[in-house]
Amino acid sequence: MHPPVQKPTPPGAAASGASPDVLVIGGGIIGLVTAWRAARLGLRTAVADPSPGGGAAQVAAGMLAAVTELHYGEQTLLGLNLASARRYPEFAAELTEASGLDLGYRRCGTLAVALDADDRAHLRELHALQLRSGLESEWLTGRECRRLEPLLAPGVRGGLRVDGDHQVDPRRLAAALLAACERAGVVFHRAAAERLTVVRGRATGAGLGDGSRVTAGQVVLAAGSRSGLLAGVPEDVLPPVRPVKGQVLRLRMPDGLPGGVPFLSRTVRAVVRGGPLYLVPRENGELVVGATSEELGWDTTVTAGGVYELLRDAHELVPGITELPLVESRAGLRPGSPDNAPLLGPTALPGLLVATGHHRNGVLLTPVTGDVMAAALTGGPLPEEARAFTPDRFAPGASGRPASPAPAPPSRPTPSSDPRQAPATAPAPQEQPV
Repeated sequence: MHPPVQKPTPPGAAASGASPDVLVIGGGIIGLVTAWRAARLGLRTAVADPSPGGGAAQVAAGMLAAVTELHYGEQTLLGLNLASARRYPEFAAELTEASGLDLGYRRCGTLAVALDADDRAHLRELHALQLRSGLESEWLTGRECRRLEPLLAPGVRGGLRVDGDHQVDPRRLAAALLAACERAGVVFHRAAAERLTVVRGRATGAGLGDGSRVTAGQVVLAAGSRSGLLAGVPEDVLPPVRPVKGQVLRLRMPDGLPGGVPFLSRTVRAVVRGGPLYLVPRENGELVVGATSEELGWDTTVTAGGVYELLRDAHELVPGITELPLVESRAGLRPGSPDNAPLLGPTALPGLLVATGHHRNGVLLTPVTGDVMAAALTGGPLPEEARAFTPDRFAPGASGRPASPAPAPPSRPTPSSDPRQAPATAPAPQEQPV
């Protein structure tokens, strides 16, 4: 099922006061890329979000790790991840040209390492799975890993070098998408959508928290972890999305070590005490360390335990990290779905589409999500790699519905792009140094 094709709108008509062709609920990176692509197609486009450009991207590390993020049983998701990773160079160039802003896109590669025999065996199995899946990765000894990254701990037993897994700065990505949307004539309603408007069995807009109503030809629900909270959506259409808390640290690396050796030259990943850990170095000297994964509802408190665990595990991987200044600690909410894969495209309610549930892959999947939603909004067929991720797989009685539903959210805050992530020491949702 696809919505009717919208007729292109003359440039500048989006700001003329006419009802939009498309209303996007949620102004995080997924909502913004959807709005940008819709506006570029000539559709009058509006976004409803009290703070566009915020959301989970303000906390995310920005790893574009289609290969090293591969897990058993997720080969279908791998196809979508790879398609988006391949799009990133062109997407970054297009967005930079459209916004005038750099995204911090780096082709620096990723090194996944093992700290003990069990981790080494697991990495060996992952390497075999990668090779069976036709992916490129290289097995390295511990000595070869330390040759690439001299500050790694002496106990590193081996690792996988994946030159094709890159990175981007999610905060820059969000800022660039916001600027590109503004330049393309997208209208921003800086209020949360509270209720979907349904007229004669079709979604026709939304009522906002400021008391206004927006009427639109099509509505896209892209509110991140809050996507399942919008009032007025039929129960069998409401996306089964839940919040998954992640705590992340940002440290400051030294300008240079003796001999001109960088503190880290690429993303380094490991499994420590059974939990995944990543260290992502930025060109500006920032080092992102993350992340916890906690099913705690809407809580975004940065905890002493979370900070301790991240620093403890990072110290086992790179001992010198404990000497670095701690600049920021934050917590955000990933939008998790029952199968940890996104929901993309039209729903069973005419006029309503969704783009949500990206879990840990929102930044990676930004380009392909834009492609998919552009096709869906104009009535075209979805790209082949996206057809397994339509929201109807969770409809009652659907064969793709997981056996166990997502945990029910403990409360119903107002939808937006995502709950505003709170810094460690202040109640206001603004960045603060620790």
